[in-house]
Amino acid sequence: MQGYPPGRVRNVVLVGHGGSGKTTLAEALLHHTGVVSRVGRVEDGTTVCDTEPEEVKRRLSLSLAIAPIEVDGHKINLIDTPGYLDFAADVHAALRVADLAVFVVSAIDGVEVGTETSWRLAAGLGVPRMIFVNKLDRERASFDRTLQELQERFGAGVAPLELPIGSESSFRGVADLLTDRAFLYADGKVTETDVPDDMEAMEHQIHESLVEGIVVGDDDLMERYLEGDIPTFEELEHVLADGVAAAQVFPVVCGSATLGVGVDRLVQYICEIGPSPAARPPIEVQAGDDISGVTADPNGPPLALVFKTVADPYVGRISLFKVLSGTIRADDHLRNPRTGADERLHSLFLLRGKDHVEVEEVRAGDIAAVAKLSTTLTGDTLAPMGTPVVVPPTELPEPTLTIAVRARTQADEDKLATALHRLQEEDPALRVRHEEETHQTLLDGMGETHLAVTLERLHRKFGVDLDTEVVKVPYRETVTAHAEAEGKHKKQSGGHGQFGVADIRVDPLPRGAGFEFVDAVVGGSVPRQFIPAVEKGIQEAMEQGGVRGYPVVDVRVELYDGKFHAVDSSEMSFKTAGALAFREAMAKADPVVLEPVSHLEVTVPDPLLGDVMGDLNSRRGRVLGSESNGDGSCVVIAEVPTSELLRYAIDLRSLTGGRGAFRVHHDHYDPVPPNLVDRLVGSEA
Repeated sequence: MQGYPPGRVRNVVLVGHGGSGKTTLAEALLHHTGVVSRVGRVEDGTTVCDTEPEEVKRRLSLSLAIAPIEVDGHKINLIDTPGYLDFAADVHAALRVADLAVFVVSAIDGVEVGTETSWRLAAGLGVPRMIFVNKLDRERASFDRTLQELQERFGAGVAPLELPIGSESSFRGVADLLTDRAFLYADGKVTETDVPDDMEAMEHQIHESLVEGIVVGDDDLMERYLEGDIPTFEELEHVLADGVAAAQVFPVVCGSATLGVGVDRLVQYICEIGPSPAARPPIEVQAGDDISGVTADPNGPPLALVFKTVADPYVGRISLFKVLSGTIRADDHLRNPRTGADERLHSLFLLRGKDHVEVEEVRAGDIAAVAKLSTTLTGDTLAPMGTPVVVPPTELPEPTLTIAVRARTQADEDKLATALHRLQEEDPALRVRHEEETHQTLLDGMGETHLAVTLERLHRKFGVDLDTEVVKVPYRETVTAHAEAEGKHKKQSGGHGQFGVADIRVDPLPRGAGFEFVDAVVGGSVPRQFIPAVEKGIQEAMEQGGVRGYPVVDVRVELYDGKFHAVDSSEMSFKTAGALAFREAMAKADPVVLEPVSHLEVTVPDPLLGDVMGDLNSRRGRVLGSESNGDGSCVVIAEVPTSELLRYAIDLRSLTGGRGAFRVHHDHYDPVPPNLVDRLVGSEA
């Protein structure tokens, strides 16, 4: 595949709700341009973009896939993305390098939550958008209903460029609103003809509205139009392209990916009104405190952004990158400013699904891949040697669900750390951490499916098997009253014995104060050299757990007296005496169990506010307030016990139909209500 100048490149991401037909549309585009001889099927795992065994098993896309095509002197880098919410991180990665997002919307189901979520993300990144209404050949499909939903949700900028000819099983073509021409599909052929008589009047009316909407974007064209001069198709298309590039106009085309109806028209519109990398605003880059813009100039300094990493057990790490500036050639040396490493880009290649197509060079605006970079990860910049220029990172979705895992065998344990590290390189939305208090290895992900797929990939790619277990809540204990106790350690065996007595007072401290040790010994009842041993023994006893076995916090301990023996006393004796004294005093000081409390911010559509607040109250949450976002959604702010949020990602998705999102972080510890201690703590056993 030859190199293309930036003006002839189109980086197009297919986004939308799961099941809307993105992968099938990608197959139809590949077939239309002659890349594949037949359209693959998601159902039997024969598509170019869904090749992972986990994708074939579930019949859905789980990660982004690239499939470049060539048509009419253009190169289109198709990026197929997952529609399932658990894999939104890959949608984010694809949108960072896309110059046009094609939203695939089912004419049966209309605008769904995945469509709304991706639209907000694309809008936040300023990515131009157009819409392909799919599945018009299916039962219950309605273009009019879907278009109305699109305009209600996304505003007046949503403008139809085509109307369907026929409906459901009789759907057979599209009418182009710019040219007033019809395109009929039959037996694999396309016939251009006049608009059918039964829809001519409606088509002409919408055509007039569309032309008026387009000419508003150009003062000269608008003036001519008002004087009765009808703009040419080329003039309308030029103004329309400017509106698309500015993310102010969102054209709607239609068809059926399964039948191939309208697919050729979509390709044509992508080439004619879709922005190229050269037409997009400069990419913001940073060198120290200086911020500047980089344009897609193939003669500029070489600069690339790695937007996806794939962990291949055979090839190693594969880095997908977009060239932002310059021309990158095989065996070039570039520097990773984050690590300072000199990266040699050995063989360059294009990815088409799982197939590699080697290339000698990649010009500005284009997308390619390279294997075996030493330190470069997703989000890193590759810059010229001696030029510490980086593309500022963007905020990724935060993980929402946690599971605890343990290695099934010792062999799995030996490989676990390396395997998890490799998967994290591939999937930035996956977090791995070790909880010191509960001694568990935790995986944080975007949902049940995301974490289930992670476990399957660990087995398939790295031969690591893990078992899951209940996530333990890091409870703690403290005291609420004053208590005194004596700890006596006396042991006599052959030779020197062991003797030490420590008298202590225990008092509560304010929440979060930790531990305070006070030496109040007078008269030498405990020799100076043994006092640190008493403190150490008390601290170890606190770490080992209080009455219910949880670490003890927020306690003041005063050592005020004791006894020693000139021969038998030792540091070990007083360390043991301190631990014994603390355990006894702890039991007397009205101990309570503390539970972690999280600060929670839930974003939900306004109509669901009451349901979400009621659910939080049922979780022993304390709602602090709510704020309107001004876009039909609001943010609920609350404090909720962490134990009540272990499955909140699943429950909120069910409660809001996937339209709710939340952010959570640890805030403080509070006493567990006495009537719940046995239930909560008992469940940890």
